[in-house]
Amino acid sequence: MRLWTLSDLHVSHPENRDVLESLPARPGDWLILAGDVTHGAARLDRCFRQLTPKFRQVVWVPGNHELWTDPNDGPRLRGVALYERLVEIARGHGVLTPEDAYPVVELEDGPVQIVPLFLLYDYSFRPPWVGRGEVVEWARETGAACSDEIMLHPDPFPDRDAWCAARCEDAEARLASLPADLPRVLVNHFPLEEEHAVLPRIPRFTPWCGTRRTRGWHRRFNACAVVYGHLHIRGTHWLDGVPFQEVSLGYPNQWDRRRGAGAYLREVIRAPRGAAFQSAASQ
Repeated sequence: MRLWTLSDLHVSHPENRDVLESLPARPGDWLILAGDVTHGAARLDRCFRQLTPKFRQVVWVPGNHELWTDPNDGPRLRGVALYERLVEIARGHGVLTPEDAYPVVELEDGPVQIVPLFLLYDYSFRPPWVGRGEVVEWARETGAACSDEIMLHPDPFPDRDAWCAARCEDAEARLASLPADLPRVLVNHFPLEEEHAVLPRIPRFTPWCGTRRTRGWHRRFNACAVVYGHLHIRGTHWLDGVPFQEVSLGYPNQWDRRRGAGAYLREVIRAPRGAAFQSAASQ
């Protein structure tokens, strides 16, 4: 069995609508979707209906686009209520979510635990001289802006910062309760490390890219791999002996449709067996 991953399919874009059809069937393998499959509950339902027959198991974490409130998508669910509806849809298709028990899979070199996370962001990826109340305006000075400010609602939390804090605290407690000797694949839509949130074309977009609360989680929780998306800049970065893979497909102008979406599927790269143990033990 093999672990495949992809994020940021954005099938709500007309040019990306054939992405799901062009993905090859791998019925013996798992697919990890690292967020931004589409936006709108009805669209996500259709995506899962197309994808689940192609793989042995699908694992999904939400991106920011899934959490957008779409006035054309039936009742206007917002925030936590919308997220809970998406989880319900996923479970209806047998898709694993951040709310389910973290599965352990047997790979060629031994067992690995897959940890889907939903952690959001809290605007902390910003220079120290920029205050929280100034960060959105600071980003706008260079034209950086995010539709989340209009479309992603934190209800019933007072703001996205508070929702992010609650999600991180819950995930941290769950991870701390797990056996320490099992290597893990951490999956989150947003980068876990601030140093990976580098966007050369829109450098001030970083406030919408993660939280400093997750710094060092790959060491603390015995990660053999970290998978994320959001940046639309595909690549692999190694940190403390752990591979961090950004696995976005992206908007229509960011991938070659002549190659087909299957060419952008990435197998999850894992640290050599034992490396993750050594990293965790050194803390």
